[in-house]
Amino acid sequence: MLPFKLVYSDDYYLPIGSHVFPAEKYKRIHDRLLASGIAEPSDFVTPHPATDGDVLLVHTPQYVEKLKTGTLGALEQMELEVPFSPELVKAFWLAAGGSILAADSALSNRIAISIGGGFHHAFPDHGEGFCMIHDVAIAIRRMQRDGKIRYAMTVDCDVHQGNGTAAIFAGTRTASVPLPSVPTSTLNPANPATTAAQTQMHGRNTGDVFTISLHQENNYPAWKPPSSIDIDLPDEIGDDDYLAWLDNALSSGLRQFDPELLCYIAGADPYREDQLGGLSLTLDGLKKRDELVFRVAKARGIPVMVTLAGGYARNVEDTVTIHCNTVIAAIEVFTK
Repeated sequence: MLPFKLVYSDDYYLPIGSHVFPAEKYKRIHDRLLASGIAEPSDFVTPHPATDGDVLLVHTPQYVEKLKTGTLGALEQMELEVPFSPELVKAFWLAAGGSILAADSALSNRIAISIGGGFHHAFPDHGEGFCMIHDVAIAIRRMQRDGKIRYAMTVDCDVHQGNGTAAIFAGTRTASVPLPSVPTSTLNPANPATTAAQTQMHGRNTGDVFTISLHQENNYPAWKPPSSIDIDLPDEIGDDDYLAWLDNALSSGLRQFDPELLCYIAGADPYREDQLGGLSLTLDGLKKRDELVFRVAKARGIPVMVTLAGGYARNVEDTVTIHCNTVIAAIEVFTK
């Protein structure tokens, strides 16, 4: 039996038909974990859907009403980039419930992983980029509403910037300054493209949620609202440089903010074979990424809730491997 819970439901499946988003990945992850002996049936817990009240902690009443009544406009449906249906609304409400359960479980067990979620492009009043509602933000606000935490940090390692996260948790910030130290692991000073990774540090976050996003600069979304720390990575960056930037961002964020919960958005799409990404991480590099986040959180005693976010590898089994490796990394770090 694992020392933490895996949150999963067969109903995580998104009914979107043939799509670049591999909706079948959730069941494949679940089945692989069981077939490989990594997890047992008792390690999984089934979430309940978020309530409308939970969703309204983040999203506007007008937007929630449109979703519940199927009255989105044509432009609003186009922005979602997935075909709208009442069944899809139910799946997203369930994903939000899964993140709520994972956050609550992490506070008791140091870590919990939802096999779904991580829909970080949703804004309070509209959805974008395959994301209808922001499950992670809803989980944070629910934990705060229930008095279980006051301060949270999001660490977003999807290849795409967490624009919805940044907008939802925007606080008053000062002018941009560089990170206090710059990773130099394998950066080539003679190659401007390699050294082009830029950071935006917007001073001390005065709100109750500190947001970190590590993403490819030349990728979706076109408009990137400022996170507390944004790491804008150049195309084709590999394992060593990525890990150095991540380590730097975590160190910098935790020097100025003391979260009671760390919400890790573990995207599979920095993978070098991803159809919607342009970074060059290997399967091993992505596992080391997860290990780094977990080691830092464990060393500081910060509970971690994990959502398995984007992943669009040409071979869906690679995406499944990346997500299963996140679970393996958590086992290796939190059972030592």
